[in-house]
Amino acid sequence: MRSSSEEIAEAGYDEIAVPYQAWISSVGDDPRLGFLNDVLTRLPDQPVALDLGCGAGLPCTALLAEHGDTTGVDISAAQVELARHNVPKARFLKSSMRTLAFPAESFDLVTAFYSIPHLPRTDHAELFQRIAGWLRPGGILLATLGHKEIDEVADFFGAPMLTSSYGPKINSSLLRDAGLTVLTDQVLSWCEGYVTYQWVIAGKPG
Repeated sequence: MRSSSEEIAEAGYDEIAVPYQAWISSVGDDPRLGFLNDVLTRLPDQPVALDLGCGAGLPCTALLAEHGDTTGVDISAAQVELARHNVPKARFLKSSMRTLAFPAESFDLVTAFYSIPHLPRTDHAELFQRIAGWLRPGGILLATLGHKEIDEVADFFGAPMLTSSYGPKINSSLLRDAGLTVLTDQVLSWCEGYVTYQWVIAGKPG
């Protein structure tokens, strides 16, 4: 049975899929592409990538699909439909991150932009461990995590949405406990300070 947090995320992103994509596409200082382009230089040519919480597929899943075999995952059927239209080169799955299953060492890169804090923070450690298992030796996780302790449901573009996270020190500790090496750890604000996340690049030892 799905948790209430997953029901909230699914219903919320189904409702706001189009306006959310329009808004985030208009934010000029969103650092996603800068981080993603940096990470791609650290990986083999044609990396196999997994984008968790891919949304409508723009711009990050689209960039990944230009570089290699890419799978996008989102819990929202509306988002997945948009992504399939926007990024025909990638494959997409409608699924919760909590129930995903892939063979060990399937991916060179796992990305998760603005998605993990929609899971209860008590699930984050297990998710990091599963991601570490999916990564090949030398693979990388690029993720945005919460920058403070929070566990609440609040309005998000007119729909209720869960935000749940630990602070940066605990987040980084959980990544290390999963067997990943934290290579980059930055708390950044953008959109005139409206949006703040902890950005992490974590590698699986080769």
